Amino acid sequence: MVSTDMESAEGQTEILRRMLTIREFDSSAGDLFADGEIPGFVHLYIGEEAVAVGACAALEDDDYITSTHRGHGHCIAKGLDPKRMMAELFGKRDGYCNGKGGSMHIADVDAGMLGANGIVGAGPPLAAGAALTAQLQGEERVGLSFCGDGAVAQGQVHEAINLAATWNLPSIFLVENNKFGEGTPVEMQHNVQNLSETAEAYDIPGFTVDGMDVTAVYEAVSEARKRAISGDGPTLIEADTYRFRGHFEGDHQPYREEEDVEAWREQRDPIESFKRRLVDAGTLTEDDYDELRSEVERVVEDAVASAREAADPAPSEAYDDMFAASVPEIERFARKARTDGGESR
Repeated sequence: MVSTDMESAEGQTEILRRMLTIREFDSSAGDLFADGEIPGFVHLYIGEEAVAVGACAALEDDDYITSTHRGHGHCIAKGLDPKRMMAELFGKRDGYCNGKGGSMHIADVDAGMLGANGIVGAGPPLAAGAALTAQLQGEERVGLSFCGDGAVAQGQVHEAINLAATWNLPSIFLVENNKFGEGTPVEMQHNVQNLSETAEAYDIPGFTVDGMDVTAVYEAVSEARKRAISGDGPTLIEADTYRFRGHFEGDHQPYREEEDVEAWREQRDPIESFKRRLVDAGTLTEDDYDELRSEVERVVEDAVASAREAADPAPSEAYDDMFAASVPEIERFARKARTDGGESR
């Protein structure tokens, strides 16, 4: 279940659980990468949890999302299983892409998660296409794309917004402005104060919200979804947020001061602020919170243990799932391949 009643105590506790799961999952992923257990790069979502959770809680289960290279949080917020996600990070057969995609390519089409993507700005055109599908089939479904502030400088993002605006597609474009496109400050990339001002060029609504406040994101996406399924077209939402870790694990971050990062951690942590709100309202006690954290830690620990024990994909499976239909040339090559992946002589 993805959509959540933010007005109920149960729903608010579930929101907190999802944010904690993202934080714990990515903290573990960072440690495992540092220890050499996870191959490739990982880009962590720590600090931005309120954006993904708030957005996906406002969607229906059959709505579509597209993700980015920093996609673990989007996956968990959309309801994907941390166990299968961790297996994918480990490159194991039990992963969502059978261990062939890794951190930046997790997808579950059945869950409406159309894929993380290592290409900056690749998600908005895919989400616009999903929204077009919903429109043509007469379904009350929306396509929401996550992208970063750096992606707003990419041409295909503007092409997608223009198409969605022109065809009145049920789309939501959610820009996660975490202040840096890799190592470049946002003010050095764009000539507007708020990236939501971009919407004016396409005559669609544009809003900037506090991306460290899960409720603010939820409310903005809820309104955008109502607009979309009512036939009023797309909305562009800028979520003002901040990543607590580097662009990638191992990033020395010469582009920002550690004091700034610590200030955001201490004063704006989205999990701590939402937890404090629930405690102050009497919805949650400190003991409840500790128990919730312990439950989440066990879930992630189980996911890691399962991934370590899972089987690697067989070399003979290297060419599986490349095409929807059979391709004779690929099948002939695969039949000639040795079990170690080399070509037979």
